[in-house]
Amino acid sequence: MKDRIGFVNERDYLLKKGIIKLLMVKDSDIRIMTLEQCRDAVDKSVHAGGAFSCIIPLVSLYYGEIMDIDVENPTRIGQDMFILSKGHAIAALASVYADLGYFGKDILKNSRSIDSILNGHPGPLLPGIHVSTGPLGQGLSASTGLSIAGKKIPSFDVYCILGDGEIQEGIIWEAVMYAGYKKLDNLCVIIDANEGQLDDVSTLIIDEGDVGKAFESFGWRVYDVDGTQYMPVYEALRRFKYGSRDGRPTVIISRTKKGFGGFSDAITGHKVTLSDEVVNLEIQLHEKERNQRIDDLKAYLHELLKYSCGNEVFGILCEYAKKMNLQLETDDSGFSSNAVKVSMVEPSVKTKEAPVRDKKIKYDAGKLPVLEKGKTYKLTDVVSNVMSALAADPRVISIDADLASTSGLLKGVQSVDSTRGFNVGIAEANMMGIGEGFAVLGNNVWVSTFCPFFELRVLRRIAIGYQERMEAIEAKDGWLTEGHNLDITFVATASNLDTQTNGATHMGNDDIMLIDSIGHMKIIDICCPQQLAAVMKWIAEGNKGLVYLRVMRGTGTALYDSGYTFEYNKGYEVRPCDGAEAVIISSGRGVHEACLTSDILAERGIKAGVIDMPSIDEELLLNLYEKNIPLIFAEQNNGYIWNSFMKILFSRKKDISTDNLIPVNALDKNGRPQFIHSGTYEELVKSLSLDANSLAELISKRLGG
Repeated sequence: MKDRIGFVNERDYLLKKGIIKLLMVKDSDIRIMTLEQCRDAVDKSVHAGGAFSCIIPLVSLYYGEIMDIDVENPTRIGQDMFILSKGHAIAALASVYADLGYFGKDILKNSRSIDSILNGHPGPLLPGIHVSTGPLGQGLSASTGLSIAGKKIPSFDVYCILGDGEIQEGIIWEAVMYAGYKKLDNLCVIIDANEGQLDDVSTLIIDEGDVGKAFESFGWRVYDVDGTQYMPVYEALRRFKYGSRDGRPTVIISRTKKGFGGFSDAITGHKVTLSDEVVNLEIQLHEKERNQRIDDLKAYLHELLKYSCGNEVFGILCEYAKKMNLQLETDDSGFSSNAVKVSMVEPSVKTKEAPVRDKKIKYDAGKLPVLEKGKTYKLTDVVSNVMSALAADPRVISIDADLASTSGLLKGVQSVDSTRGFNVGIAEANMMGIGEGFAVLGNNVWVSTFCPFFELRVLRRIAIGYQERMEAIEAKDGWLTEGHNLDITFVATASNLDTQTNGATHMGNDDIMLIDSIGHMKIIDICCPQQLAAVMKWIAEGNKGLVYLRVMRGTGTALYDSGYTFEYNKGYEVRPCDGAEAVIISSGRGVHEACLTSDILAERGIKAGVIDMPSIDEELLLNLYEKNIPLIFAEQNNGYIWNSFMKILFSRKKDISTDNLIPVNALDKNGRPQFIHSGTYEELVKSLSLDANSLAELISKRLGG
């Protein structure tokens, strides 16, 4: 192994020297392609400073025989994975990908436009990109998830490029701690330490101190190298790839400057708009430098052929060159540099449409728990028992953030396979990113914490990646196919008023409205154990996407019999609505209050129907509206169903009457959002007039009783 790392023999030294010279030629190609994007972009701009400073690591990774990649099938499990966490450098990465054949060079033109799949940040619209990045610091968590998966068979390595400004984000250190703790020695992070950020490209806003020591303190191997030279960066990458591993993740701190490699000071900016004159001059200078580098390569190859091992090394370099779209040739004499020819080969598109993925989870349905209507069950036990059946499929993954006791996921999965159930500690953002990493590989992922604890910025970015995957799947010439979107269930525990005495910071009354504002989220509000088990079975069918599953805390009574089947966007009648004088519509534990209300009213001779609406059923709501009877939207949150119904009415009806529409929810008396004070469940529902007696009085008075 040693002769693959250090300069221990003549052949090895000559080979590495030749590889570096090839990389330098390719460096010029990538810089020219990056500059051409600036000229051709819809806004005539590019994030040049950070793109140029990370070209040396990118070229070393992709052309230096470091990464094992499958350009034809980028979704094949077992190849090395890469995430560009500092998403502003997409122009450089896109240049590399176009050159490798993930897509045609024509994609580099008109970037950032509405018609282009090359956005200002990376995303799965672009073939070969697995994770949408740009919001700072989030790529490392997804890389951590991929790295955990990469420790299994088939094993693979994961690479992630961060910016030094980016590591000011707290989520970075959540991932750094966890990766060290999990001994992910298949993870290599490269910090593009260009000593600048957006507001000041010449210095960091915060003095970060000795970053290497910080990583070391969390159990990482650190290489601090000159990022303006190929040899030290390439050597550090080879030491990670081919050196011995001892459980430590690797971080390479690549010391460089914003815009390194450019000739104009304009390139040093964060995002720059360059005139055609400046771009053309830059390109001319890079073309001149490229020619000089080719001459240097040819002179080197001429000298190489004089060594006893020269022909062997030359043959190896020819193979390296082919992967760089370069062709090396020499005539039989080999005695002059003119006898060596270096020519450029036009890249061709190699990436093919990804094979369809079967996402259906395979398990023994006979091992699912059998629940009886009317009986009371602990919700965490239901989750654990269902997960212990589903986890027979190795694609089922669960991740908690120090609240595993409230979800039941960890216990269920670990009862089958302890390596697929994780508790990441108090690090919810990292939990979500790790889950995304697993989902990229086609797994059915479950992540869980309290309702208000999900990190909205991370959730939003994951949803953006979901949309881009969806667009790539639906596109006529897209690179993804059915089964290649993300399946992640966000198990939000202690929903509605179930946190009770913990108080406002933990109460789940406003989360549902916030999550509803994020695209592509399927919101489901669970009312009973039977429904919970049925929803979990529904999710196991696969391809359900991003599901926000709100689960009650503690115990619940089954409202449905064992034959209940869940359907998304369907409401359920739990008290008859035909002939009813009023209908109560609710979800979660509010459905139980609604049933009690119906029973109280029945004793008064009033028939009140009850609808459980775990997800929004538009047609049912409109049919109820047409009955022209009081509809009471009794919700132990800020009025998700009510708000959804208002949108439906205004989009579907011309003449609207609100005379019979009565919302009762956790908003204040002025209809404004508020946070909920500590209290027992009984105290809370009574204070908000959401208890059965208050609802019965409201309906009785409404009906004149």
